[in-house]
Amino acid sequence: MKTPQSFIYEQTEAGIATITLNRPERLNALTFDVYRELTETFALLREESSVRVVVITGTGKGFCSGGDVHDIIGELFQRDMQGLLDFTRMTCELIRNIRALPKPVIASLNGTTAGAGACIALASDLRIASEDAKIAFLFVKVGLSGADMGAAYLLPRIVGLAKATELLFTGDFISATQAERIGLYNQVVPGDELVTATKELALRLAQGPAFALAKTKQMLNRELTMSPDAALEAEAQAQALCMQHPDYREAYEAFVAKRPPKFK
Repeated sequence: MKTPQSFIYEQTEAGIATITLNRPERLNALTFDVYRELTETFALLREESSVRVVVITGTGKGFCSGGDVHDIIGELFQRDMQGLLDFTRMTCELIRNIRALPKPVIASLNGTTAGAGACIALASDLRIASEDAKIAFLFVKVGLSGADMGAAYLLPRIVGLAKATELLFTGDFISATQAERIGLYNQVVPGDELVTATKELALRLAQGPAFALAKTKQMLNRELTMSPDAALEAEAQAQALCMQHPDYREAYEAFVAKRPPKFK
C-alpha cells in the first residue's frame, strides 16, 4: 500500500495501523486531499492482511474540526449542483469504506471533534476519548442539513432518536463526559492516558480472532435493516461459519490446556 501524503500512516508488527491527521494549526481540518487519501486508504486496508486493527487520531488540540473553511468551503461556492453532489458523495464514500472495512476501527479522540470529524468518529466501531474531546455535529450552524455523512443514519442507532435529533438540530458541542453518558463515547480518560489506553484496546483486539471480529462487524451492519426473524437466521448462518474456522478449535484447545489462545 502506498504511503499517504496528507496524513501520517504507521503500522506495528502487532497488526495495528494508525492514521494520524496532522494539521494541528487547523485543528486537523480536512482538505480535498485528506478526504481523498482517507477514502483510498480505508479501501486498500481491506486487502492488507497484516493489519488487524485500525486507529484514527489527530495531533495537537483537535481530532478533526471538519472541512477546512478555506480549502473546501470556499471552493464549493464555485461548483454547480453536479459538482456539489460529486463532493458530498465522495465524503459519504469515506464513511462507507470505514463501515465496510472488516476490521475494528478505533477513533482515538484527542480533542475537538466536529462536523465531518464527528462523522468519522461516529462511523468508527469504538470511540475512546480524552476528557477534552468535546464533540458537535454542527452542520445546521452553517446552514446545512444535520443529515451529513451518515449522521442521521448512525447517530440515532447509537444514542437514540431523541438525543440524536437534539444533537443534529442544535449543532451544539457536548463534553466528553456527556458523550460517554449517552453512549456516544465508549471510554473517556485523562488526556495524558489516551495514547496508552488506545494502544491497550487496539492490542487486545489485534490479538483476538480476526475472522470472528470481521463477521461480528458485518452482522452489526447487516442487521440494522433486518426483521427479527431475518436477523436470527443470519446469525445462525454466521455462527455456523465461525464454528468451521480454526480459531474456534484453537479457543477450545487453549481452554482445555489452560493457556491463552493463539488466533490465526
